[in-house]
Amino acid sequence: MLTAHDSDLPRPPVHPTRLVYLGTPALAVGPLVALHDAGHDIALVVSRADTRRGRGGTHQPSPVKAAALERGLAVTDDLHAALGVGADLGVVVAYGRIIPRPVLEQLPMVNLHFSALPRWRGAAPLERAILAGDPTTAVDLMAVEEGLDTGGIYAETIVPLGADDTLDELREKLAGAGAELLLRTLRDGFGQARPQVGEPTYAHKLTADDRRLDWTRSAIELQRRVRVGGAWTTFRGRRLKVGRVALVDGTDGAPLGVSLAPGEIADSYVGTGDGLLELLEVQPEGKGQQPAAAWRNGARPTPDDRLGA
Repeated sequence: MLTAHDSDLPRPPVHPTRLVYLGTPALAVGPLVALHDAGHDIALVVSRADTRRGRGGTHQPSPVKAAALERGLAVTDDLHAALGVGADLGVVVAYGRIIPRPVLEQLPMVNLHFSALPRWRGAAPLERAILAGDPTTAVDLMAVEEGLDTGGIYAETIVPLGADDTLDELREKLAGAGAELLLRTLRDGFGQARPQVGEPTYAHKLTADDRRLDWTRSAIELQRRVRVGGAWTTFRGRRLKVGRVALVDGTDGAPLGVSLAPGEIADSYVGTGDGLLELLEVQPEGKGQQPAAAWRNGARPTPDDRLGA
């Protein structure tokens, strides 16, 4: 989440010379590495404070912090430290914290946002693009303003969204495109940002229910939910995660020659509200991910069993 929106906020210099980088997750590592490898002067990296992870509760750095330390860059979790290093531009990539107005009044910032704005402003643009079946998405290099992802756009790269792209695959694709866009703009210079045009849509964070597989929905809708990751259903009252599926060509039970009711299982196929899905990888509750065939051989679904029942 980013904030600050007023026309009197400072804008990026045409050719910034000293940068501060603000980012946290793995998605933000690629652009940081690209800036470093291209020789840009990164005065400071600002990232989330270390968090406790694992059974031992050890403190772990964010992916961006770890990448910065590997390259000998200075790192802090104190956002206000960005004002004391002589930088003339802040580059924000999935930072995940509110940037207060006093900081933005002193240091101009640009943000790499992973959607074709104003479509999918907000926290989960890639997830929402997949769920909506968008044929393309984009990475936008935009001004940081007070409204949620409302700033003008300095540069944009349109990226095809493949019908089988998973969220992780799409993130990797867009991180690469974003790094190239950022390097190109820094090389060629910041011009005038163009205003966003069109009706905004908002990408709210996904809930557990967004990831639940409702087998009365169509096969294509369910396949999109699986592609986003974390999809789940139930089998005999216990949760079953679904990691990978394939759409089955044809209707009326093809290629089985029978019609399956929503949630009904036959071999590796599951009936939906419209069409069939083939289960490829699943994870039963309390166990690891495994091929669907191995799960089926152990669970031995009967004709009366239904996923999601």
